[in-house]
Amino acid sequence: MIKKIEFSAKNLTSNAGLFLLLEHANKNGIFDLIDRDLVFENTSTNKIKMNHIKTMLCGNFIGIDKLERLKLLQSDPLINEFAISIKEPETVSRFLGNFSYKTTHMLREINFKVFRKLLRKSKLKAITIDIDSSVVNVEGHQEGAVKGFNPKKPGNRCYNIQFAFCDELKAYITGMVRSGDTYTSNGAAEMITEIMAYLKDEGLEITFRMDSGFFNDGILETIESFGGTYVIKGKEYPTLVAQVTDPSVVFVTGKEGRETTEITTALNT
Repeated sequence: MIKKIEFSAKNLTSNAGLFLLLEHANKNGIFDLIDRDLVFENTSTNKIKMNHIKTMLCGNFIGIDKLERLKLLQSDPLINEFAISIKEPETVSRFLGNFSYKTTHMLREINFKVFRKLLRKSKLKAITIDIDSSVVNVEGHQEGAVKGFNPKKPGNRCYNIQFAFCDELKAYITGMVRSGDTYTSNGAAEMITEIMAYLKDEGLEITFRMDSGFFNDGILETIESFGGTYVIKGKEYPTLVAQVTDPSVVFVTGKEGRETTEITTALNT
């Protein structure tokens, strides 16, 4: 643990927020967990992995979106105090090239362990999990990037990322990178199954919250099969709209003036 850092004259830093990030990760054993559970086949890669992972974590935290910009951290005194050696972008790129499906899945497992640790520490009895998707624009021909729905730069290649967050803890749970032409809800049922498999022994009441892009039978049935509940914005299917607007339907006013009713209908009609 860093006891004291003198930020004066040449030791001034514009990235003081990294101190809290790195201290928090150390305190909660996140780096120890990564060091133990992320194992590459190459011994030399295992020796350098933590330095590069800390480098990427710091870069992402301060908003670096290109490896070339990691050079901005090379002379930062705070980075040096934490014994992180920022290598040249080409070196970091070679390290990232060592990741495979196997090691990427190891990181997903580590992330679930970190989330479960935070969850147990919070002693929550009920949580809300938000599932959503977002488009990431790319310039070039990166693997898996294709033309799809891209509101940022229409016509450009992009990735479609699906992710899950815990609302109460403001914590990332899991996610996946998909090709740009992937429909919003694709893979959501499988993601929910994975999340519930990790949390099944935690004794939680779990509510999933999603927008209308996730309004389909497969997702609803998956959540119900695990005994979970959900709040999903409904699509304006003709039959559904007709039932909701029928004068005979009774709405009950609840908390904060919200009106609710209960109806039964077949989807996609």
